[in-house]
Amino acid sequence: MNDPIGNPGEFPYTRGVYREMYRSRLWTMRQYAGFGNAAESNRRYRYLLSQGTTGLSVAFDLPTQMGLDSDHPMAAGEVGRVGVAVSSLADMDVLFRGIPLQKVSTSMTINSTAAILLAYYGLVARAQGADLKRLSGTIQNDILKEYIARGTYIYPPRPAMRIITDLFAWAGREMPEWNTISISGYHIREAGSTAAQELAFTFANAIAYVEAAVAAGLPVDSFAPRLSFFFNSHSDFLEEIAKFRAARRIYAFLMRDRFGARDPRSLMLRFHVQTAGSTLTAQQPDVNIVRTAIEALAAVLGGAQSLHTNSRDEALSLPTEESARIALRTQQILAYETGVINTADPMGGSQAIEALTDSMEREVTAYLRRIDEMGGTLRAIETGYIQGEIQNAAYQFQREIESGERIVVGVNKFQQDEDRGVSTFRLDPALERTQVEALRQVRASRSQSAVEEKLTTLEQAAHDGSNLMPAMVEAAAAYATVGEISDRLRMVFGEYRDA
Repeated sequence: MNDPIGNPGEFPYTRGVYREMYRSRLWTMRQYAGFGNAAESNRRYRYLLSQGTTGLSVAFDLPTQMGLDSDHPMAAGEVGRVGVAVSSLADMDVLFRGIPLQKVSTSMTINSTAAILLAYYGLVARAQGADLKRLSGTIQNDILKEYIARGTYIYPPRPAMRIITDLFAWAGREMPEWNTISISGYHIREAGSTAAQELAFTFANAIAYVEAAVAAGLPVDSFAPRLSFFFNSHSDFLEEIAKFRAARRIYAFLMRDRFGARDPRSLMLRFHVQTAGSTLTAQQPDVNIVRTAIEALAAVLGGAQSLHTNSRDEALSLPTEESARIALRTQQILAYETGVINTADPMGGSQAIEALTDSMEREVTAYLRRIDEMGGTLRAIETGYIQGEIQNAAYQFQREIESGERIVVGVNKFQQDEDRGVSTFRLDPALERTQVEALRQVRASRSQSAVEEKLTTLEQAAHDGSNLMPAMVEAAAAYATVGEISDRLRMVFGEYRDA
């Protein structure tokens, strides 16, 4: 008798992309971290690795995300606040000092300036003696969701897409094991979308990236195996498991039937999951440990390739070392104490799960059809359609909380007059001054003429349509800063302003 949902490791991968799943290899346990300057974040990374983290995940501060150096006037007060400040190759060197990059998988959550940060990373790895062709990791590099949900964009959408396809082509030659994009539904969900909208708009973005790469002359199977995804694991336990299963099936058919991909690796949806930051509450923060554990279990039962578990205090501040350790221990308990890894797909065949999976697939497919009819993803973004759908869903969700139709423990039911406080992380304000002074020393010690020469070459490449990455790597090696490289591209591409 044929199994109507197939087997793990077989097309269309509903039950998982690998036959054995976690029986042969656990998911990568990443903990997203970064704050202050590179030296402070390096200490946290070393701590997490000592506690059993199997992959690093780097958060960058807002100035770095926006292509601004730490001493830019607009960066004041934001340096190192929501991630680590990286302004030059010198910062990247300190960030990973003592961490062998050829042995550690690194994920970097960076988008508008992703190409610059990957150039820095490759240069640091090469200085360590690493073979770039063997480096493993992921650069988020997903600019379309910035226009939809986050807002840390620099350039207009079309030149921003060019930078991404240039990175695809360059990395395919220079860093073939590196995942060149992590197409993110996480931030779409955090902005208030439903589960189906998270998948639909993420896949709409994926379609746009694949179309752009193919239009640039790249054969689909030359880059598709290195595409990866980043999803949210929210609070509806069964819906989230079904969402991950539906995602694999939708993607397999999409890549095979729409784009003609033939390499089996091009058809496999591989994804990282982070538990839902938006479900964490400032009230009764210890309860967030329970929320995170349930969301993490949904990700594991849904077949994630890597996972970050949020810390209990993230609704209040950056996580303390203790909170980060508890979050990591949550993953370790799931892996080593629960037995869920002993079956490739524990939820396969459940009537509830299969019905939810089918329903999710139908809803996502309907959204994709609608976006196609509008003229594609860029058009749907430019008209505000996708943003409007997310805003409406977020409004409805909030109304349900305010009316009591949706219960959030500790917020609209089971409140306490006084919550037991937790010790929160405090960022030393002196770190910003230290970072700015270090940047000034970099500028004083480098060859200004070499920097200017490399930036001029980059500007010319932006004008003439050449691949930007070789010139960007040369500029990075000369210690050109994130802001200087971004400014040269701003001169050619302009800046995007939301209507």
